Amino acid sequence: ILESEEIIEHLVAFRQEPKVKAIVLRIDSPGGAVGASQEIYDEVKRTSRIKPVVASMGSVAASGGLYVSLGASKIVANPGTLTGSMGVILKFANLEGLFEKIGYKNEVVKSGRLKDIGSASRPMTDEERLMLQGMINVVQSQFVQAVSESRSLPKAEVRKIADGRIFSGQQAKEYGLVDQLGNFSDAVMLAADLAGVKIEKMPELIYPQEKDFSFLRLITGGKSESLLQQTGLSGPILAYEWTGTLR
Repeated sequence: ILESEEIIEHLVAFRQEPKVKAIVLRIDSPGGAVGASQEIYDEVKRTSRIKPVVASMGSVAASGGLYVSLGASKIVANPGTLTGSMGVILKFANLEGLFEKIGYKNEVVKSGRLKDIGSASRPMTDEERLMLQGMINVVQSQFVQAVSESRSLPKAEVRKIADGRIFSGQQAKEYGLVDQLGNFSDAVMLAADLAGVKIEKMPELIYPQEKDFSFLRLITGGKSESLLQQTGLSGPILAYEWTGTLR
C-alpha cells in the first residue's frame, strides 16, 4: 500500500451511488506506507457509517492490510489467511562499507545535528536511534488504538499480540480481530445480509473502473513498487508492513 487516492475515490463514489447497497473491500496486501494505510482506514470507517462495508481478506492481509480492514463493519478471513504483523518498521540503507571500497566520500553541511538522520554514508548514532524509536513507538500506539477501538478489545490484550508476529485467519478470529471465517463469496453474502438485501444466490457485483492501474494493484501495493522503493534507496518510508515473503 503506497497510495490511497484512487481507493478513496472509489469508496466515495460507491457510498454515494444509490444502487450500491453494500461494499466488499477485498484485501490482499502485506501492508505498506503508514500514511496511506491510515487514510484508507479513515475512509473505510467513514463509509461504513453510511452503508455496510465488509473487509474480505485474501492470501495476505498483514500489518497495513490488517489496519485498513479495521474500518469495516465486519471482517471475513480465510482460515489460512496470513495476517497480523501489527507493528511499524523504518529501514535505512547503510552503504558506508561500499562507499569506502569505491572511494566515495559524502560531505554534508546541515542546519542541525539530526538533519541528515538516516544517511547511507555513516552508521546511525545512539541519539538518532533513540529519536526514531520514540517516533516508532508513537505510531505503533496509533495501530494499537485503532485495533482496540474497532474490535472492542482492551489495549493490554492488543499489545500482547502487537509485537510483529504473524498469524492465521483462524488465530485472528480467536484473538477477536476477525468476525467470520470464509471466502470472498461468504463476504459478499454477509454484506448483502447487513444491507437487508434478501437473496438466494450471488448478487450482482459492481467493480471499480480501472484508470492507469487497477484497484487491486493499489491495495496490493508491493507489485507497483519500483526496485528503488523495495530497497529503500529512494528514501525511507514509515511502514505498517510485513517484510517476509511467500515465495
